[in-house]
Amino acid sequence: MKSVTETRARLRIARPDADDEHYKWWALSCTSLGMLLATINSGTLIIALPDLGRSLHTSLLQLVWVILAYMIASTVLVLTAGRLSDLFGRKRAYLAGFAVFAAASLGAGFAGDGTELILWRIVQGVGGALIFANSSALVTDAFPREQLGVAMGTNTMVAAVGLVLGPVLGGALVSISWHWVFWFNVPLALAGTLWGAAVLHELAKPDEVRGLDLLGTATFVAGLTGLVLGLSRGGLSGWSDPIVIVGLALAAVLLPAFVAIERAARAPMLDLTIFRNRMFAAATGAAFINGLSRFALMFVFVFYFQGAQGDDPITAGIKLTPMALGMLVSSPLAGMWADRRGSRAMAALGMVVSAGALALMTTLEPHSAYWQSMLWLFIVGVGSGMFNSPNTAAMMGTVPAHRRGVAAGARTMLQNTGAVISIAFVLAIVTAAVPKTTLFRIFSGLAKGLSDAKLAPFIANMHTALWVLAATSLVGAVVSLMRPSHRAARQLAEREALA
Repeated sequence: MKSVTETRARLRIARPDADDEHYKWWALSCTSLGMLLATINSGTLIIALPDLGRSLHTSLLQLVWVILAYMIASTVLVLTAGRLSDLFGRKRAYLAGFAVFAAASLGAGFAGDGTELILWRIVQGVGGALIFANSSALVTDAFPREQLGVAMGTNTMVAAVGLVLGPVLGGALVSISWHWVFWFNVPLALAGTLWGAAVLHELAKPDEVRGLDLLGTATFVAGLTGLVLGLSRGGLSGWSDPIVIVGLALAAVLLPAFVAIERAARAPMLDLTIFRNRMFAAATGAAFINGLSRFALMFVFVFYFQGAQGDDPITAGIKLTPMALGMLVSSPLAGMWADRRGSRAMAALGMVVSAGALALMTTLEPHSAYWQSMLWLFIVGVGSGMFNSPNTAAMMGTVPAHRRGVAAGARTMLQNTGAVISIAFVLAIVTAAVPKTTLFRIFSGLAKGLSDAKLAPFIANMHTALWVLAATSLVGAVVSLMRPSHRAARQLAEREALA
């Protein structure tokens, strides 16, 4: 008992108080750990997909839904998580996210089939939503507005480190057993829980408007699930499949209904009034398009390297690292630029750079030299870093302190919605008109020995998908330019702070 009391006393002495000038860096260390967990988990799992498919005897659709189930859960619940944090405290919600993520990762490693694994991934998504909804809000609470670009750039840089480590680590863990792809998350998540409990302070005042929007949440869950199920299944089963038709019809009815419900709700899941702020509206729109244009890229290249080129998981993981290295180089520099000169030009330029690299990727063939894919992946990473940290800092810096939880949730929800649709849409393009036997061998990492003629439909569809992603990225550049200038944004933020 005495030792526990002494330990707590030492922790109180070691960490700064909430008003100490060094506290912001302690808070950033906690949120960076959350970013590291999220990105390592994403990278390790995506590189393990072919091995998972073989080991658990999943269908191709189940394999894709191992990724999508987590993303839909975290996307749909992130606003509810942000709302809960505004009501009951960001620190509590953030720590709960780590704890849930640890428990779900442990369970996922014991999954006996694809369906069970998908269910554990949904629980992981609940933990992920609590982490994502509060990470940028905690940083924004701790840092002055003029340093937000550097702080968000640091978080993005840590995410890039996770993206570098994730695929390589995933390849190494798969060589032991696919179970370790999930079990590896457990000690990292527990460390986040303990570190956050020791370091973080609760800085934000609770929102006085109480209530949760259960009807809006349920409507968005059903609508987004219908859209993603319809898109992901359509390329495999045909667009006349009854499940595809019902899923898309549900989306067409429920997603507009969700907007109507949010307009009328007393305490809405997505508070549409925050989009009256022109900076926030343009930046969140760009974040949605960024997720739409970029997230499916790693998904495509995992199967290009392991399928079409026949690489083992470790080699494929190493080959994916240039994109993360590009983010690692550009993110902090872009954040510093944005702090001084604004986010508009830098965010738009990042989207244009990525669009150019995505277009150049359409030159890749089954036997293309690695330097080509390495270069294009690196440039996409540079563009991504140029966009992400300035865009996030601009978005969060313009929102009043008591709305940052829901604003962070809105940002993550829209970006993740774009990412979910991106994977489902690209899957529909890539799998269209490719024989099922060829698809199975490519997505199981067993395509070695297939002739160029048999791989040709997959490569052609991959090129089509890349052209679509490049065009989408250019649209994102246009949306990024719709935000106000640096001076106008500062004036807007000052007015919001006084409101």
